[in-house]
Amino acid sequence: MTGSTTGAPPEVPVGPEELRQRALTALRAARERTALLTSCVEDGELTAQHSPLMSPLVWDLAHIGNQEEQWLLRAVGGRDALRPEIDSLYDAFEHPRAARPSLPLLAPAEARRYAADVRGRALDVLQSTPFTDGTPFTGTPLAEGAAQAVRGLTDAGFAFGMIAQHEQQHDETMLITHQLRAGAPALTAPDPEPAPAFGGPDEVLVPGSTFTMGTSTEPWALDNERPAHRRLVPPFFLDTTPVTNAAYQRFIDDGGYDEPRWWHERGWEAVRGHGLTAPLFWRREGGQWLRRRFGRVEPVPADEPVVHVSWYEADAYARWAGRRLPTEAEWEKAARHKPEEDRSTRYPWGDEDPAPHHANLGQRHLRPAPAGSYPRGESPLGIRQLMGDVWEWTASDFLPYPGFVAFPYREYSEVFFGGDYKVLRGGAFSVDAVACRGTFRNWDHPVRRQIFSGFRTARDATTAELAAELG
Repeated sequence: MTGSTTGAPPEVPVGPEELRQRALTALRAARERTALLTSCVEDGELTAQHSPLMSPLVWDLAHIGNQEEQWLLRAVGGRDALRPEIDSLYDAFEHPRAARPSLPLLAPAEARRYAADVRGRALDVLQSTPFTDGTPFTGTPLAEGAAQAVRGLTDAGFAFGMIAQHEQQHDETMLITHQLRAGAPALTAPDPEPAPAFGGPDEVLVPGSTFTMGTSTEPWALDNERPAHRRLVPPFFLDTTPVTNAAYQRFIDDGGYDEPRWWHERGWEAVRGHGLTAPLFWRREGGQWLRRRFGRVEPVPADEPVVHVSWYEADAYARWAGRRLPTEAEWEKAARHKPEEDRSTRYPWGDEDPAPHHANLGQRHLRPAPAGSYPRGESPLGIRQLMGDVWEWTASDFLPYPGFVAFPYREYSEVFFGGDYKVLRGGAFSVDAVACRGTFRNWDHPVRRQIFSGFRTARDATTAELAAELG
């Protein structure tokens, strides 16, 4: 259902200079994280391919610099290209990940110098570029050469926010590579705090109504999050926390991986073809489930959200449990809609930017927090951990919103629309706050397991339950 955007949050009340400072802070934070992820191992580990699913870490490092050069120096700053001859090497569409180790990539030291050179010049462009007061881009693809599109890059500092998000997204990709990498641990971080006692119900009713999905006001929201539109969602029940390892183990122990009736046809093919018996990185020893986490082996923590499961595994679990995965619209309504005001907030807890007490984000930890954590980040209906900890698979295909316009290039979202990708929501412990919000949409092939993906389940509300709720 589309129509007016009544109930949309107000535009983010920030002025040009605050946006400029936010961009500077976001760019610096991303680069600090990139440096951590690429300095904690020897050069040989940077140039190696640790999985055919992932690029060598050194490719990501130079790709980050190349994208920053193309968008901030050339497109926004109007400057001449520094290294035009490497553009094709770091074009993610021209070279699949499995083929990238065979390319004449920049060596680690040269990649670092290149990225640093670009960053110094980009900060000069940041200081000299006029910003507007927060008006988001108009949505004209830059490839069409319109002056309007170039203005869209500088509206609200969009291009700088886009590049900070891009770098953080590659930082998450590099963190996945670290998880796939064999050998001694290279990363450390404190564990999350133990979860406070959670006395809430296992599920809550999300009342049916229309709500405002997507955004037309968030300055750095990407094209697939736009525009805001009204969506009708019938009533449904949703888990108050993500599915835990303990719950998922019950599915395994009940023969979940041996029973084809729970599985999508292609999921069952993956189970049989690859001999799947548990989430990625799990193994059973002496009657105990263990998992490998960033080079360390540990018992599977019962109270943490399950992670490294594919969409097919999440869907099979939900069927086994007599439930289903929530649709993308259901997930966003549960995460953003404030029923008493009929308003969509930026985050489950409101419009305030994420803070450490709201969610497990930003690689502060290298694991999900226990289920029931972050009571100050829960939604108005009492649903916890909708942001952070694990990406949550939804039932929905990745499709454009009504009125979608590609910006600033069609390859960011448009080429992925269709039935080949499923939507994930909410972010994970690996995601920085600049690339995580209530409208943010991630997507991947339903077979993928190396990503930091988990899920929660939903079910339809019965007539009797609705009648009891009303009265």
